Amino acid sequence: MDMPSRPLRLGTRGSPLALTQARMVAAALCAAHGWPREAVDIHAVRTTGDRVQDRPLAEIGGKALWTKELDRALLDGEIDFAVHSMKDVETIRPAAIRIAAMLPRADVRDRLVGAESVAALPRNARIGTSSPRRAAQLRHLRPDLAIVPFRGNVDTRLRKLADGEAEATLLAAAGLDRLERPEIGHAIPIDILLPAPAQGAVGIEARADDAATLALLAAIDHAETHVCVLAERAFLAALGADCHSPVGALAVIADGTLTIRAEILSEDGALRVGGEASGENAADGTLADRLLAEAPPALARLFAGR
Repeated sequence: MDMPSRPLRLGTRGSPLALTQARMVAAALCAAHGWPREAVDIHAVRTTGDRVQDRPLAEIGGKALWTKELDRALLDGEIDFAVHSMKDVETIRPAAIRIAAMLPRADVRDRLVGAESVAALPRNARIGTSSPRRAAQLRHLRPDLAIVPFRGNVDTRLRKLADGEAEATLLAAAGLDRLERPEIGHAIPIDILLPAPAQGAVGIEARADDAATLALLAAIDHAETHVCVLAERAFLAALGADCHSPVGALAVIADGTLTIRAEILSEDGALRVGGEASGENAADGTLADRLLAEAPPALARLFAGR
């Protein structure tokens, strides 16, 4: 395909992982269309989530802190499309913005840094995480564990660990692999820690009325990843979950059938309800309704935003 009349402007957060993912998208787009690398310019946008590192996201605005500046740049025409870690994108998006494509999903698991397994953690160990899901899952497995807030990029969290602020922390395997640091930590099986919805997926958004850019991005869309991530996001939407809500979900396609596994937990991990759905019910909210119907009132109240 002919080069665009000007370089396409790709917006991204400025963290090392975000820039790595942006370069992956740019390379995939150029390869798909036979363009030289200079056909795509990467524009780093500093987000509120990057600036504020001393408080959990849930206390200061949630996932929008990763997206609102990129949304503004996209809608104002400063960039042509934006790249996100899909687990950081709010479930309900502006009508003027469309998820145009997703790259093939990477390893969805969490990695434990500081011990070989959750069972191997010392009694009363401090675990550094600001993820309500990870905190609740760990407390469910090990009520003796103490959770201490950890935010920041990979190096910041590893430095806090080395400084003795905690005995262990959890990091996404996908991010470590993309940063070419696969030796860090020990992968936790999904049967023990179900990942966050959309974990491991990189998504690309464009303006809904920009048909030309949407068509270009369609060339790099990985259909299976897109279907699975949309099913997980539909589960979140049906659940009425927000950034305070401890939720794990993973959809997969096997032999042509979509299956989603999910769980909801209380913040202290004491209450947990899980289940799965397949086929037509895997992406229509059926599983969310069933889990909430089975949940005790103290757990169901966490999803009162439905």
